[in-house]
Amino acid sequence: MIFLLIFLLIAAGYLVGYYKLFEKAGEPGWKALVPIYGLMVLIRINGRPWWWIFYFLIPVVNFFILITLVLDLLKSFGKTDFKDQALGILFGFIYLPVLGFDKELTFLGPGAQQPRIVKSPVREWADALIFAVAAATIIRWLIMEAFVIPTPSMEKTLLVGDFLFVSKMHYGTRTPKTPIQVPLTHQKIWGTEIPSYVDWIELPQYRIPGFAEIKRNDVVVFNYPPELEHPLDLRVNYIKRCVAVPGDELVIADKKILINGQEMADPPLMQYSYAVAVTERINPRILKQLEISDYNEFQTQEGRGYLMYLTPETAKKVGELPVVKEVKQLTYINGQLSQSKKDIGDDGIFPDRNLFPWNADFYGPITIPAQGMTIDINEETLALYGKVIEHYDQNEDAAILEGKLYIDGKEVSQYTFNQNYYFMVGDNRQNSLDSRFWGFVPEDHVVGKAFFIWMSLDPDETFLKKVRWNRLFNMIK
Repeated sequence: MIFLLIFLLIAAGYLVGYYKLFEKAGEPGWKALVPIYGLMVLIRINGRPWWWIFYFLIPVVNFFILITLVLDLLKSFGKTDFKDQALGILFGFIYLPVLGFDKELTFLGPGAQQPRIVKSPVREWADALIFAVAAATIIRWLIMEAFVIPTPSMEKTLLVGDFLFVSKMHYGTRTPKTPIQVPLTHQKIWGTEIPSYVDWIELPQYRIPGFAEIKRNDVVVFNYPPELEHPLDLRVNYIKRCVAVPGDELVIADKKILINGQEMADPPLMQYSYAVAVTERINPRILKQLEISDYNEFQTQEGRGYLMYLTPETAKKVGELPVVKEVKQLTYINGQLSQSKKDIGDDGIFPDRNLFPWNADFYGPITIPAQGMTIDINEETLALYGKVIEHYDQNEDAAILEGKLYIDGKEVSQYTFNQNYYFMVGDNRQNSLDSRFWGFVPEDHVVGKAFFIWMSLDPDETFLKKVRWNRLFNMIK
């Protein structure tokens, strides 16, 4: 609610500024308040072609066009200094109204037609560099960010070497929590081990209202919750598929996910782990033809074999190869390949194998915390939700001591969650470190929605064959 009020105040600032500047340019101020029409008038005032309005239909391009129009508008009033341009772009909701109420400010003519200011080469390069960094930083924070897939946990939906755009606007952009940071970096300065930030100042974090909620099956980028040594917004980015939303009851039964008692459809390209027994080594060319990249060879007393992560369709094709003796679906339990079994707890499983004898293939039931959900505090609920309450639920002083929960120094017998949580699992379900092993994803850790592959490079190919052309410009499902 607080952030919505701030958003409305910022929008009001821009509208007031445009209203007054339109009047100075000889246009009725009310035109600035009319959606779309106001943009058309702004384009005309700046002397740009009328068809520029169509640029606003193109994502990302529309952002740069709006910045250009703001710069044109400043030029039309003689504001050509770098200081004026920076204030207009970064703090336009304040600076434009200030200009609008300046009685001495006069309209000089369309900004796009004003004489170009002659600058030294050094000044030209400096202005261009600062503008590029500022624009890229704003886009990265507000609209979208580029990511690359480093691990096979989402194959075959996403491959190692896929470059993605992740939308910040779908679920709403987060305000910065760690404001003192080198632009366009994450945890370290490029190519060094030097931290790119200082945590002397940490701001309260809010989320701008988005136009979508996180839904089951969304592919989501989020900050890795267990990485408590870094500020929240600078923790390592993970990408997984959301399989359960706040309030859902999740069960995994022999690899099948059930949500509130109903079986959830598997992703089309979901992979499982298979032990492949062979009489001799499979020709790497054949593996390449079958698009099998995630595998390991092994040798036992029983003979040669492979551990492969495959879709069921590809596993069937592998079984038809002349050198293959057997293809058997397996899983990892306590670090060992095994048949999928129920009631055998995995040491690495969340939350506690002693109280909950679960593994990656047989898991739950577990209820995903929702904002406003109240639980009784006991041994079982503390095992399930204790870490969430201590580290992630926005409590300043929460502690678990001798099996009891203390909030602000007082023991409590019930607890109500302060935010929503999600359960994230990789599509390469038996080769993925996900919520089954480290727990829930808090809503304030969510970065954005992965929606578009703009480039894909095969790390195992030579230079000329490196680009996976068939994956370029694919939407993520």
